Amino acid sequence: MFLSIAVLEEIRDVLLRPKTRAKFPTLTSEAVEAFLQDLVDKATLQKSVPNKFTGMPDPKDEPYINLALAAGASYIVSRDRDLLDLMRWDTEDGRDFQKRFRSLKIVRPETFLEEIERAKNT
Repeated sequence: MFLSIAVLEEIRDVLLRPKTRAKFPTLTSEAVEAFLQDLVDKATLQKSVPNKFTGMPDPKDEPYINLALAAGASYIVSRDRDLLDLMRWDTEDGRDFQKRFRSLKIVRPETFLEEIERAKNT
């Protein structure tokens, strides 16, 4: 697992939003900070993340792609529709992304787990 400062800031922002905290009342500021520290302790912090990819409908998604590219990751695991749409060959943006970044797959968590299981059984 790889992290960058931009990704950590986005995670913090999402977890501390009033809407998120209303949905999860036990999600205190202290719990969020402890969670983020646990992530930092277990992940590889990618300090330098060049901005190789831009043009997402939601620019807040770009740091995830740029982190994956900088880290040489094979997967981004997400439920974010804009990210997942980059794997659609039937759209111009999807085709362009897949041609430029052939080694990077963006998949749902379930798909990722299935691929791990399939790889273990081969």
